[in-house]
Amino acid sequence: MNDISLINLNEVSIYQNKNLIVDRITFDVKKGDFLYLIGKTGSGKSSLLKILYADLLLTEGEASIAGFNLRKLSESEIPYLRRKIGIIFQDFQLLTDRTIKSNLEFVLKATGWTDVAQINIRIKEVLEMVGLATKDFKMPHELSGGEQQRVVIARALLNNPEIILADEPTGNLDPEATDDILSLLHEIASQGRSIIMATHDYRIIEKFKGRILRCENGKITEI
Repeated sequence: MNDISLINLNEVSIYQNKNLIVDRITFDVKKGDFLYLIGKTGSGKSSLLKILYADLLLTEGEASIAGFNLRKLSESEIPYLRRKIGIIFQDFQLLTDRTIKSNLEFVLKATGWTDVAQINIRIKEVLEMVGLATKDFKMPHELSGGEQQRVVIARALLNNPEIILADEPTGNLDPEATDDILSLLHEIASQGRSIIMATHDYRIIEKFKGRILRCENGKITEI
């Protein structure tokens, strides 16, 4: 595995509304790592992911991700950071009033793409990567839950990110669809991207191996 560190946290503490959520985390994530965050609801998994994509401000400790220093990150730099990170949510957050292609087109235009031909090429590429090349004309409600999550993964890949952060991405899926999504995510990691995935599903951790960080009692420890 590559020795390049894409994420590094040193003595990071996470607060929400001045309440300490997680105390003094230290770990790093290298290129191609697949890392699970496990723990009960409220244990700090989502808060850690929010620190990494700068939805929560880092006020204690040092952290870098994709070349950005999170302690010194300015508001104007946040969009540039997020272009280097793909984010996958449990509840899909697809725009329900437009086709799959239009959903992806919207994201590309919002992140600075202007060339229509290049936009169309990139949409075709990411849909092929997730096995939905023939579904670009469909509306989100016409797809199964597993297919919708594949669209969300395609959306996360649009700007060719080095890192993917996934917050309970299989929480709404049945076991078969879950296994399909995990196979796809591990394949993406094997191409050199780092993936951090928060999950409650211990079955998939057994079936699809990776590093494991446990969030418990205000601490995060690797097991």
